[in-house]
Amino acid sequence: MDQVKDTIRLDKWLWQARFFKSRSLAAGVVSAGKVRVDGTPVSKPARSVGPGNTLTFVKETDTKVVRIVACGTRRGPAPEAQALYEDLSPEPVKNIHSPNPSFDGKGRPTKRDRRNMKAQRDMKRSFDLD
Repeated sequence: MDQVKDTIRLDKWLWQARFFKSRSLAAGVVSAGKVRVDGTPVSKPARSVGPGNTLTFVKETDTKVVRIVACGTRRGPAPEAQALYEDLSPEPVKNIHSPNPSFDGKGRPTKRDRRNMKAQRDMKRSFDLD
């Protein structure tokens, strides 16, 4: 007797596991060739996947690496979706540079800071004129 392996369409699984809001978005990413199944690029949304397969794809700015644990039967709540896979993704890289290095995350200058900056500029100008 042959055991039938439990499989599901790749786009449908990505949608059920809540990686994409719609199945058509998942199918678009797969069609663009941006998903790898066990290291092999895939371009057909109808590709069958099942437990044990490893998927690699980019979601927004993060690289996701997941191992399929179960196929699932519906797109349920988030805890049910998270039970469908094991996350093997690398830790995200921390941005060590502040987007605005002059204030280092302190926000806008206060009124007092602006007055001090203006006073320093005025003092510098008075020395430059001499």
